[in-house]
Amino acid sequence: MEKTADDARRVRAVAAASIGNALEWFDFIIYGFFAITMAKLFFPTGNETVSLLLALATFGVPFFIRPLGAIVIGNYADRHGRKAAFSMTIVLMMLGTAIIAAAPTYATAGVFAPMLIVLARLVQGFSAGGEFGSSTAFLAEQNPDRRGFYASWQFASQGFTTVLATIIGVGLTTSLTASQLESWGWRIPFLIGLLIGPVAWYIRRNVDETVEFKRMQVSKSPVKETFSEGRKRLLVSLGVVALCTVSMYTIVLFMPTYATRQFGLTTSVGFLGAMLVGAIQVVLIPVFGALSDRDGRLTLMLASAAAMVVLFYPMFAWLAASPTLQTLLVIQAIFGVLTAAYMGPLGALMSELFPPQTRTTGLAVSYAFGVAIFGGLAPFTSTWLILISGNKLAPAFYLMMAGVVSLIALVFARRLGCR
Repeated sequence: MEKTADDARRVRAVAAASIGNALEWFDFIIYGFFAITMAKLFFPTGNETVSLLLALATFGVPFFIRPLGAIVIGNYADRHGRKAAFSMTIVLMMLGTAIIAAAPTYATAGVFAPMLIVLARLVQGFSAGGEFGSSTAFLAEQNPDRRGFYASWQFASQGFTTVLATIIGVGLTTSLTASQLESWGWRIPFLIGLLIGPVAWYIRRNVDETVEFKRMQVSKSPVKETFSEGRKRLLVSLGVVALCTVSMYTIVLFMPTYATRQFGLTTSVGFLGAMLVGAIQVVLIPVFGALSDRDGRLTLMLASAAAMVVLFYPMFAWLAASPTLQTLLVIQAIFGVLTAAYMGPLGALMSELFPPQTRTTGLAVSYAFGVAIFGGLAPFTSTWLILISGNKLAPAFYLMMAGVVSLIALVFARRLGCR
């Protein structure tokens, strides 16, 4: 009976963490998917490329406030509990989504319109800064013997959201005309996101705090302790995030725009590729997380990271030589499997780098800085690299750079005792 009760509690815990994380990822994916539409409506400059760069830069703005959210909310979570922190983040995320859903366009409100979008993205970024740390710590502390499996749901929920957001994106772009999409259709996904929020908040308010948090000695200053005693662990954790964040924001978010602008494929084709990646990840990430509990985290992560570094350029070159739906789907499927193998053990590896009393702060800060430095501006950087070099394959070099950074970090993780 006790085992059944524990299993039920852990299922509720996975649902609580996953649905909130899903809302965060949903909003970011939708904004990335509709970057071209947002550029026209909120950043009109008379030059399509400049407008797109401004929209993608706004996509990256939240990542620079994430570290502040990570420090504030991570500190709160290590002192008052994971449950309290991620109940707060869901409210902030809903506020940012509501602002975007109701924002007037540039044609209606002038410069006030893009200012509202930036404000909303900043609120979302602050919330997201604390969301990863609190929800990942909450999942990782459900069962120390199966930490890889439970922590993997942090990233598996992102895969589920990718599928959901892609279905909505394909549905809107295929069922609405361009004028309808620009007039009112783009607001629909953000309104759907608002419907997810209250459900996520209710579930999170009604789950139990982790046993590991209840038993630990609470730190008086988690932030100070993390930066003074755990600097090496912070750097290693930040480094392993690089490949994860750059690959996800490039392969899932940037690819639809990339396939459309560079190779003339329809937007729906790009969306289908992203949906395939999401479907593969939601199935395989927990599998690889469970395997890491049995076989260790580093073997899986080193192998998948090395494979991606080797394959990034040839895959992009293949797409350039044969820009078809079939080619794109095969490439997305390959990267879907490889990213799942990398991300399955990732949450557990990062959690095990930090002691319980500073775990949320360490997770939140390293992830927030990793995303801010490497991932948040990945779509912008890829577009800019293509623009200045004239090379359609330029995004592959940025991906390879992130892969090398993470490989180096994984080597140092082994030296810190990770397995």
